[in-house]
Amino acid sequence: MVPKGKIDEIIEGYDLKDLTIATLCSHSSLQIFHGARKMGFKTLGLTISHSTKYYDAFPLAKPDKIIKYADFDEMEERVGELLDENVILIPHGSFVEYMGSRRFGDYPVPSYGNRAVLDWESDRDRQRQWITSAGVPMPRLITDAREISEPVMVKYNGAKGGNGYFIARDYPDFKMAIDPSQPYTMQEYCLGTRYYMHFFYDPHKKDGYLCEQGGSLEMLSIDRRDESNIDEMYKLGSIEESKRHGLYPSFVVTGNAPVVIRESLLPKAFDMAEKVVNKSYELFGGMWGPFCLETVVNDKLQFKVFEISTRIVAGTNPFISGSPYADLIYPGLSTGGRLAMGIRDAAAGGYLKDVVS
Repeated sequence: MVPKGKIDEIIEGYDLKDLTIATLCSHSSLQIFHGARKMGFKTLGLTISHSTKYYDAFPLAKPDKIIKYADFDEMEERVGELLDENVILIPHGSFVEYMGSRRFGDYPVPSYGNRAVLDWESDRDRQRQWITSAGVPMPRLITDAREISEPVMVKYNGAKGGNGYFIARDYPDFKMAIDPSQPYTMQEYCLGTRYYMHFFYDPHKKDGYLCEQGGSLEMLSIDRRDESNIDEMYKLGSIEESKRHGLYPSFVVTGNAPVVIRESLLPKAFDMAEKVVNKSYELFGGMWGPFCLETVVNDKLQFKVFEISTRIVAGTNPFISGSPYADLIYPGLSTGGRLAMGIRDAAAGGYLKDVVS
């Protein structure tokens, strides 16, 4: 991990009135660039292999400048170009997954948020330790595949957009689908409705829903996810029958749909989010900025958190013009805009070092 002292030295050399917000051209970058522009920042897109022509179709979200690299090695070699632009990086799922959480952690460019959280997010054992020790319920863990006696969800480590996830109903099912070269975890398959709740924790805001640490917790939006091809397989009848024809269920995320939940569920949602924020300070020095609790709600209106994403998630993309929740705090503001607001306020208030690492 790049030493915090080195990042502080870089910030000391920055022109805080001429900051640039940068991220990888993928995932939620349109929203990030659009939000940064609304807050008056210059924007910089970074790309390895992604096409960037589509940005021409969205002029309000097109970065002011794009740097193309041959690979991440070249991105590391040319780090000076970013420092010359007074860059603050915004991590997102594709950025961290493609670059790798360890490599991103070592990248010597100021990044919004606490990089230490990425090690806890990418390791599902540590993630479970964090969430359960905070007192937040999770699906039951299955440690021995030979003991599978009911449907289980198998997930590989990291942010993969559902790629490779599968349901196993017994040990032969598991053996047929597992890639033993990848670290994975098995959880009970919880029947219910899945909601992906997007929060933002601002440790310097002193009004609103206040946490134990003194900062303010905001709910900005909620989404559900369209997954290919599990969402359509019911039309073919039995999944087992489909398998016999070579058709296997897939959970790859292809899109996101906005949703609101019953208002009576909001106190439970905030309680879970507050607990994981509080516990983060005890475990690794805190989590601030955007994060997502990935949950399932059963017919008894009970939540279980099956995963946490500790950065902006693609499920916030339907809300570039705000959401039914954000509009009650910051009308018309996206999570990308809220990130830029946090950086703007930190630079103006003299505490930018506190929110970057």
